[in-house]
Amino acid sequence: MSDFRSVGRNGIQNADIRVSPQQNNASRGISPSIMGSLERSGRKLRAAVLGATGVVGQRFVRRLANHPDFELVAIAASERSVGKAYRDACSWHLDSEAYAGRGDMIVQACSPNAFDADLVFSALDTEPAREIEPAFAAAGAFVFSNASTYRMDEDVPLLIPELNAAHLGIIERQRANRGWPGAIVTNPNCTTVVLASALAPLERAFGIEAVMMTSMQAISGAGYPGVSALDIAGNVIPYIRNEEPKVESEADKILGRLEGAGLDAAQVPAPFPISATCTRVPVNEGHTITVSVRLKGNPSVDQVEEAFRTFVPDTAGLNLHSAPDRFIVLSDNPDRPQPRRDVEADGGMRITIGRVRPCPVLGIKFVALGHNTERGAAGASVLNAELALAKEVLHWAS
Repeated sequence: MSDFRSVGRNGIQNADIRVSPQQNNASRGISPSIMGSLERSGRKLRAAVLGATGVVGQRFVRRLANHPDFELVAIAASERSVGKAYRDACSWHLDSEAYAGRGDMIVQACSPNAFDADLVFSALDTEPAREIEPAFAAAGAFVFSNASTYRMDEDVPLLIPELNAAHLGIIERQRANRGWPGAIVTNPNCTTVVLASALAPLERAFGIEAVMMTSMQAISGAGYPGVSALDIAGNVIPYIRNEEPKVESEADKILGRLEGAGLDAAQVPAPFPISATCTRVPVNEGHTITVSVRLKGNPSVDQVEEAFRTFVPDTAGLNLHSAPDRFIVLSDNPDRPQPRRDVEADGGMRITIGRVRPCPVLGIKFVALGHNTERGAAGASVLNAELALAKEVLHWAS
């Protein structure tokens, strides 16, 4: 049997998850599935949430409350919340059991000295994440971050598991560069998730030459309490600070390729230009985007729809707990996707595409929709952690 080695503030500790030699061989290529064959001889991996009082932090708490592989052992937030019961530190904003049954947990400081955890999920804002996330990685924890702080660093994976699972391979270089035993793994901006997911099947099937995108982004993407009602009610705001450069650069990184391996691994961005316009609209949840794309070979609408329908995600066969039953769903209805009717499908982890049609400027255009605080935030980070476990990046030791 082989042991999984988890890392906490006191060094390397046994996480009591075991895999047989036969299963170990399967995970190296004989079988695509690891998660379904794990034999758990003890506890789950210990997980903590940083920034647990905010909207995304609460979604982390809810997702981890009954997770089959991760046990929520600590919730952490800013100094004004430390020492309070979770129920007293924030108001619960989700349509589910209040505080996910964790209302009595005491809020800890966002410090690796405050608690022991094998992995942490970060819902921190950009600036606090700059110092706090590396501190946890240096202490040996895996940090799965929703913050934008390190997304574009060349040795940090920016993951959508269904699209670029191989980019986890950059972690060895990250550890060598930064001299820490842990790692930082990021998920993209909530709009980037929708755009990159919609483009990946087309890039693989045909190749992309140019992209133009306009987003209609939900107010929940601005956090709580979000955009003032006086600003957003009956209105569209055609500007979201820093959003457009994020979408353009992050999508190119995700849709690029990983060259080399180990310490020589390098992430090479996709070669095509993306032009993004991002707007805020009076919708609670769900980012809708319109996309026009120039594809190599000028494929027909039927060929493009077939590429969406037949796309095989990188996670196929891994049985990841948070993965949707269907990653991409192509709607035949002329008035779909719609946030109100489609965004919660598959626990908010599905990408819905519709209205594929000819574009007189670039060739093909369509509409896509994704859940900004699940697929584009908390759910994305948890799925990244599940992928890292399935791919044995979380230190399986012989």
